[in-house]
Amino acid sequence: MEGESKGSFDVMDQGSENKGRKLIVGTCDLVLRLLAFVMTLVAAIVIGADKQTAIVSIKLLDSMPPLDLPVTAKWHYLSAFLRKGKGMEALISVIDALMVALLFSGNGAAIAIGLLGLQGNSHVHWNKVCNVFGKFCHQATLSLFTSLLGSTAFLLLLVVPPLLRLKRAN
Repeated sequence: MEGESKGSFDVMDQGSENKGRKLIVGTCDLVLRLLAFVMTLVAAIVIGADKQTAIVSIKLLDSMPPLDLPVTAKWHYLSAFLRKGKGMEALISVIDALMVALLFSGNGAAIAIGLLGLQGNSHVHWNKVCNVFGKFCHQATLSLFTSLLGSTAFLLLLVVPPLLRLKRAN
């Protein structure tokens, strides 16, 4: 009786409980990501399609009757969406530049790991894995190439608008 534990401890029950929790957390994470994507997509579509025309009475002079004009409101007519101060524009440019730097550094790190998988490293006894997992390595290569294209597109978004403004100013 001395070797007996007073509390019962079932390893199998805890393992299945832990797997259940991971499944619930993973499912919640997936649902929240999908919900966030769908909601922001719907919000963008709703604001993009937002348009209303109303008749507005404009009185030019007190002695004249009011003039009724149809006026259309669209999201891109709002001054809050168009007005950019120099400070805000500079801040957005700095944040964009940081994002592009992080994208390219992440791509570089991923390519370095991909090369280890492709060629291995004899100095630390890391074997090649792409000769065994060929399909996986091909998809990873395609993903890296696509990521580089996306990063290049973000770089162009950062560089092209100032160049166009400079060209327009001249």
